[in-house]
Amino acid sequence: MSAFPPRPLGQRIPPSLHAVSCSLPTMRDVRGYEEKDPAVFRHMTSGYPRFVVHPLLHELAADVAQRHGLAGHTLWLASSAAMAERLSGHLGASRVRRVPEPGLHVVAHPADPELAARAKTFLQNVGGFLSSRAAEDALVRLGRRPRPEPEALFAGDALAEVRRHLRTAFPGTADADLLIANCGMNAIDAAFRAITELQAPRGRTVWIQLGWLYLDTIAILQKFTPAPGDYVHVGQVFDLAALEAVLVRHAGRVAGIVAEVPTNPLIQTPDVPGLAALARRHGARVVLDPSIASAFNLEVLPHADIVASSLTKYAASAGDLTAGLVVVNPAGPDAAALRAAVTPKVEPLHGRDLARLAVEIAAAPRVLARLHASVPPVAAFLAAHPGVRDVFWALHPDSRANYLRLARAPDAVGAMITFTLRGPLEQFYDRLRLPKGPSFGMETTLICPFMYLAHYDLVSTAAGRDALAKEGLDPNLLRLSVGTEPVEEIIAALAEALGP
Repeated sequence: MSAFPPRPLGQRIPPSLHAVSCSLPTMRDVRGYEEKDPAVFRHMTSGYPRFVVHPLLHELAADVAQRHGLAGHTLWLASSAAMAERLSGHLGASRVRRVPEPGLHVVAHPADPELAARAKTFLQNVGGFLSSRAAEDALVRLGRRPRPEPEALFAGDALAEVRRHLRTAFPGTADADLLIANCGMNAIDAAFRAITELQAPRGRTVWIQLGWLYLDTIAILQKFTPAPGDYVHVGQVFDLAALEAVLVRHAGRVAGIVAEVPTNPLIQTPDVPGLAALARRHGARVVLDPSIASAFNLEVLPHADIVASSLTKYAASAGDLTAGLVVVNPAGPDAAALRAAVTPKVEPLHGRDLARLAVEIAAAPRVLARLHASVPPVAAFLAAHPGVRDVFWALHPDSRANYLRLARAPDAVGAMITFTLRGPLEQFYDRLRLPKGPSFGMETTLICPFMYLAHYDLVSTAAGRDALAKEGLDPNLLRLSVGTEPVEEIIAALAEALGP
């Protein structure tokens, strides 16, 4: 029996009500998903939680609207009172109202497509949506849904259990240094806001983006720095001379530098010790995001002031919850101040999600060991195939030395491979039998046309494609997250779709 049975459009991956991925089996489906085509969306049972509002949130919002007489309004379920307050301020307090609903934090406004788009984008960027399990629990309390089917949940102190596992990646940290967020983007947002708060009184308001980062990280830097000139993009992750030139040009004004280790999607690892030394010399604080390869694989905290990462990937490898992590470097020059500033800015993980994470994180070493055995042969197969043009992974020659300088073991490479084709994307993608959907770092293999899902606005225009080309990004790049299925079957599926 094949490890990769057909998955119809919209099917949850995994088959859980709280799945973080969904099946997009053809390029036509991908385009329809991005263009909000009703013919595609009527098949969608869920989607990545920050991009597609979960059906349980829609159900709960409709219930609240009905009981509060809010017909003709759009309701947003925020993850906390503080997040609801931020959303209200972002939209304009005079244009919205807070709905007094016990145990929930609801912001409502008259139906308005422009306002709704702004609200959704804000909550997506900063990780402010209520979780699907929290919505489900609220619907159970209201008597609208039966109790959920049993799932494996940690019965003791889930937060302590999660921290116990994380200390293998961050030895020497105290509980106060290890903060669990509701998603990775909230971890980035909290780190950004904490450093901004600390550095602004010192006259430091400039933020530097090193390389091409994940879209919502870019959005935070572009939208929430105080002035347009305070956002600076250094395009080449390996060009520390260019980074130093920016630090010199903005001497005394740089608040922080954000880098992914490695980057998404080209999996490039900068010279992190060199980056950290430059930042220290110029008084800038460093945020490092090791989500692509996992903090379990890379020792990054000594080089950062704050590590901000997704735990949706690798730690929650079943793929049925979102979570994030903020780690304050206790040896950093502003450790105490940063700890005090960032703690209240982290959106807490819902209790049932935390109990689920405490179960799943225990499997991380086993899952990672399986991935590390499978990724090199898959990368080697792709690199040798005449239908593949470029292959990027943690040990790509351009940054292999930089990666291994941080890796806890030579084979600790994570799950990610990205590659480009010599032939048509659509033909390959539509023929491929692997599961197709967003996210990575799951037990399930996943592949997606990453630029289409992350930057459709750029992929779909000539100007946007030119902009991507200047960053060395092929619009047709594919992102493959190798899973725990038999590696021979993964390679066989790729070979079949690539053809001779």
